[in-house]
Amino acid sequence: MEIEFDAKKVQTLFNDFSLMSRKIGIDITKIIKKRYEQLKAAETFAEYLLTGLGKPHSLSGNRDYLYGISITGNIRLIVQPVSEDLSMESLKKCIKVIIKGAEDYHGDKITTYIP
Repeated sequence: MEIEFDAKKVQTLFNDFSLMSRKIGIDITKIIKKRYEQLKAAETFAEYLLTGLGKPHSLSGNRDYLYGISITGNIRLIVQPVSEDLSMESLKKCIKVIIKGAEDYHGDKITTYIP
């Protein structure tokens, strides 16, 4: 699958995992890198969803076009499938996602790990 990035800052970190490790820690970086490689290995976003890796789940509210992929108990990689809609039929054709960042959106406050 093709992967694009929401912002230059996000792309910079994904192009340099040692930099990411210095910014957010080695443990979180290792899991983010694993999820990134798993996304790249899938042919479509639907194929990735069916693996269940990282417990991908659709978000709601003002983020209803995004998916969260678990990194740790609370930290999620936030991705946006590039498709007509989020129906399974559209996601079976979806060959590109945009990585928005990584954050903890649980509770009252959002903590951003990758902007």
